[in-house]
Amino acid sequence: QVQLVESGGGLVQAGGSMRLSCAGSGINSRAMAWYRQAPGKQREFVARISITGVTSVANDLRGRFTIARDYAKNTVHLQINKVKFEDTGVYYCNTNPPQSNYWGQGTQVTVSS
Repeated sequence: QVQLVESGGGLVQAGGSMRLSCAGSGINSRAMAWYRQAPGKQREFVARISITGVTSVANDLRGRFTIARDYAKNTVHLQINKVKFEDTGVYYCNTNPPQSNYWGQGTQVTVSS
């Protein structure tokens, strides 16, 4: 069983940067990913990282989103640069592919002008 805790969200100005974190036991031995759900929309894939650190970012987010591991802290980070209003939403981490019983509360990101 993996318990995942997301953190790092909050209010950020458009054009700014934000780093989200996902911590939990067992993360280092699993392919992980970030997902997000904007208001009124379905949850969508953002980025993934393999056990060995190979990454992939959703096509329309490349260049602004970066996913990385901290093996020492059993953590996966999501760096968001040049944030846009459409980045507003709840960000979740989960395995890749996601497991239904691993969804946590997520962390809210709100982009302001």
